[in-house]
Amino acid sequence: MIATKTAQLPQGMVAYREFGEGDPLVFVHGLLVDGRLWDGVVPQLSDRFRCLVPDWPLGSHRAPMNADADLSPPGTAEIIVSFLDALGIERATIVGNDTGGAVSQMLTAAHPDRVERLILTNCDTFEHFPPFPFNGMPLMAKLPGGISALQAPMRFGAVRRMSFAPLAKKKIEPALVDSWVEPAASNPEIKRDLTKILRGIDKRQTIEAAEKLRTFERPVRFAWATDDRFFKRSHAERLAEMLPDARIVDVPDARTFVPLDQPQRVAELIGEFVSERAPTAA
Repeated sequence: MIATKTAQLPQGMVAYREFGEGDPLVFVHGLLVDGRLWDGVVPQLSDRFRCLVPDWPLGSHRAPMNADADLSPPGTAEIIVSFLDALGIERATIVGNDTGGAVSQMLTAAHPDRVERLILTNCDTFEHFPPFPFNGMPLMAKLPGGISALQAPMRFGAVRRMSFAPLAKKKIEPALVDSWVEPAASNPEIKRDLTKILRGIDKRQTIEAAEKLRTFERPVRFAWATDDRFFKRSHAERLAEMLPDARIVDVPDARTFVPLDQPQRVAELIGEFVSERAPTAA
């Protein structure tokens, strides 16, 4: 069992796990999950790379962030920069999924010098932030009592399981789903953080990030699940066409949570991509 470490950042404390040595890989999960999304992927990479798996403040974190922390998607990108600073990492390969993929795009657009390579699995792009039917959540969060209304059905285990089921082809263990939902349901400060996160989402952020990424000259790879109901391959194609060095690799028999559905294939693609060329900076 790898012990959880903590990094004290200007925005608050972030818990993370660290595996292996070598070129740093930083994994970025999405909304209402945590770093365990990558548990099947990281063990296949930690013999060659330094794998950093934080629990980002995206609604399933257990230590609330500072009350004044910016938890909008661009603010979360700055939290990643603060995390790199805290660990003394000049530049890292960033691996993003779902909302974390959108944040990874914003990070790369705003701080291209901190990103050695960008790997995107199924995630928000352009105006699909968030995609239908989740695009109503930011609007609900802005209404009085909106977060409570969103959370109310999740008190029932069957509803929680049904809510997460479309995101993966394989069954997600109920205990894992419960642990993802529990922090915001039981801790008012985490609920406050979740409210800030949802209220901060704006599709203009991903649209603007995509435009800035036109000048990102380091390599970008897409490991894209082909059976995703929400993030279509055409979304990845549209973004890849704008990037100087981008390639899409299909991952069959997987949906949004492709690291859960096909961890071995995702790990293979990450390992192959990172090994393609030597890093430009230590």
